[in-house]
Amino acid sequence: MWGRQVGRELAIGLFLLMAMTLLPGCGSSSSSSDTARAEFRASFNGQAAYGLVRQQVEVGQRPAGSPQLRKLADELVKLVPRGKFEPLPGEPGLRNIVGSIPGAKPAIVVGAHYDTLAKPKGFVGANNGAAGSAVVIELARALAAEPAPGGREVKFVLFDGEEAAGKLPDTAAEFLRRALRGSRAYVAAHSDETKAMILLDYVGNRGLRLAREETSTASLWRRLVVAARRAGAGRFFTEETGPAILDDHTPFLRAEIPAIDLIDWNYPGHSLADGLDRISQESLAGVGDSVTQLVTELRAE
Repeated sequence: MWGRQVGRELAIGLFLLMAMTLLPGCGSSSSSSDTARAEFRASFNGQAAYGLVRQQVEVGQRPAGSPQLRKLADELVKLVPRGKFEPLPGEPGLRNIVGSIPGAKPAIVVGAHYDTLAKPKGFVGANNGAAGSAVVIELARALAAEPAPGGREVKFVLFDGEEAAGKLPDTAAEFLRRALRGSRAYVAAHSDETKAMILLDYVGNRGLRLAREETSTASLWRRLVVAARRAGAGRFFTEETGPAILDDHTPFLRAEIPAIDLIDWNYPGHSLADGLDRISQESLAGVGDSVTQLVTELRAE
């Protein structure tokens, strides 16, 4: 992700795009939303999610295209329902991991990236990569265990190549050219099949507090906040607005698909300090419960 400063024109354009692409039903008031409870909420296992973070961190640094990431991917693809690889056109060796729960189209997409920065040397990406991927995988397990006949299809996507190869880009335009490779490829292939997108990035750190990323679809974020309260995890979320960040939700927004980015931008996600000791099982469980609740509700619409 790139968040030093999104150019004024790009930020305004994404804001207008966000306003034009509200998910049907997302604009209801909190009082009406509170009465639209789903019939069930699948059980998310925070302990299992923490174990998945540990599994990824123990591999070490995992930049896109590296042998260690490809070996890890061969294990992760087995953990999502109907898991398969989708190669990235023009990016030899890079693959998205895609799982699914069948249902009516267009689908709800829940995603995260599973590659890490190539620099600094020794970066293991406990929160910047592993935490989001772990929540997506455990969320997939939880929802697959709770069938919802007649519900909407859900896609679970672990994006490869979120980080740019080589040095960190200096500008937003450069980042858009060199990074977000997995999400750009997925949108190019599946935009017509996607109703909304939920991105999980820095979601496992101690002291987690998630504000709405500035370009994220406001109405969908509001629904997440309400879902978090129902799930007993409202303390992790706020209706405040944080900075604009270019991340794997950006290609979806540019394709006029409602999308939100769950990312605690106060966390030092590009530092060697991003280790397993910074990860909280409680944070993982709170985010997992909240997104499980939201996806359960969206599936029923």
